[in-house]
Amino acid sequence: MTDHAQAEPQKLSFSYKFYWGVAALGTSLISGIYGGLLTIFYQDYLGLSARWIGIAATIYAIWNAVNDPLFGYITDNTRSKRGRRIPYMRFTAPFLALTFVLVWFAPPQAGQQTLFWWMLITMLLYDTCYTIIGLVYSALLPEVTESDEQRNGLQISSSLFAMLGTLLGFLIPDMVRPKTGESSLVPLYVAMIIVAVISMGLILLTTFKIKERREFAIVDKPVPLLEAIKFTFTSKSFLILVAENFMAILMSSLILGSIFYLADYVLQWPAMQLLAFLFIPLIIGIPLTTYFRRWLGVVGAQQFLLVMAGFGLMAIAFVPPALIPACIVLAGLGLSGPQTLSNVLFAQVADEDELRSGQRREGAFFGVNALITKPAQSIAIWITPFILERTNFVTRASNMGEIFLNQPAEALMGIKIFSGVIPGIACLIGALILAFYPLRGKYLQDVQQKVLALHKEKKQILDENYADL
Repeated sequence: MTDHAQAEPQKLSFSYKFYWGVAALGTSLISGIYGGLLTIFYQDYLGLSARWIGIAATIYAIWNAVNDPLFGYITDNTRSKRGRRIPYMRFTAPFLALTFVLVWFAPPQAGQQTLFWWMLITMLLYDTCYTIIGLVYSALLPEVTESDEQRNGLQISSSLFAMLGTLLGFLIPDMVRPKTGESSLVPLYVAMIIVAVISMGLILLTTFKIKERREFAIVDKPVPLLEAIKFTFTSKSFLILVAENFMAILMSSLILGSIFYLADYVLQWPAMQLLAFLFIPLIIGIPLTTYFRRWLGVVGAQQFLLVMAGFGLMAIAFVPPALIPACIVLAGLGLSGPQTLSNVLFAQVADEDELRSGQRREGAFFGVNALITKPAQSIAIWITPFILERTNFVTRASNMGEIFLNQPAEALMGIKIFSGVIPGIACLIGALILAFYPLRGKYLQDVQQKVLALHKEKKQILDENYADL
């Protein structure tokens, strides 16, 4: 057995971390627009009913249950001189751009069924491409270095770029979305095409600047499907983490999908103004996770920040409107945990699993994580229009295309519930679940040292037996 003391984690340069984050700017620019605009575009602007949106969201969730673990298993077991992750990311980027554009080109005057089918098909195509790229990008993080500190640094870069992309993903549609009944959709169409091309270029740039570690693509032997499933679903650490992540995804999806409603109807502010109260604290909080991690450990920092976000969000329903921005500030700071630390925790899970299975299987964990957590996005898509219809919300489509600011009191409370109370409760439940996460303290240190030694052995095997590849 290799001496643990001689094994050192892979360290990464500043430029490597910079180019690592560039892909997150591309993907988050697209996903920010998609998450923030999808429901309001199809329901408020095109007039698609909540029933049809709910059906589309349900089918979307079922498809996600298939494609994420499937692609995760495929990438884990790909053996190629080019690598087992980056080729998928590189060659899918153009199709992500194309399918994203198609989401917004639904015929505006079409009937309910036509709009439903357009929304459903384009959602499924878009999500398949986004799944491949997002899954591969996440799975690369634990592979490139064994150090929590280095992984945290990569994720900080990724999260800061992602915040920029998500912020632009709100600002761009807010500048081009129709504001009156006579406004044209053409500026929105043009903006979506430009966004798609830029995002594709950013993703491609990252694939040419980062490198995979060849020992995992060449030395590791594929794990048979049934055995891979067994390893995945018998990992206590993974099951606890994925349950917490479900709550975090539900929380963030509800917040992203409700910003325009909260700004337009509750505060009657420009959306850009409200976004500042969310994103500035979030951007400040992301690099601060380094200090929280050193103080509390990765899992303790995640719990602390989830509790902060949870109380801030729940207060939205109970404080006067003038204090809602302060609640959003707290939520923004707390959101830095899920944005930055979740993938570091998944990397720990993959390290522990490698000692059991002998192979790096990040794709399987991120794929099954998506199988369980992606339905949270569909639930969020469904919750928003359901609560609005039950609280007598008046849409623009039913008001001759004009925004109706004098919403009934129950509709305003409904907006506060799906933008504050529900995501706040999800945060607190997630923090409670993490109390049972076992990878901490001495046990975590032992796992990390054993993984370092194992990786050194694999590198030696690569150098001695596969030097000509």
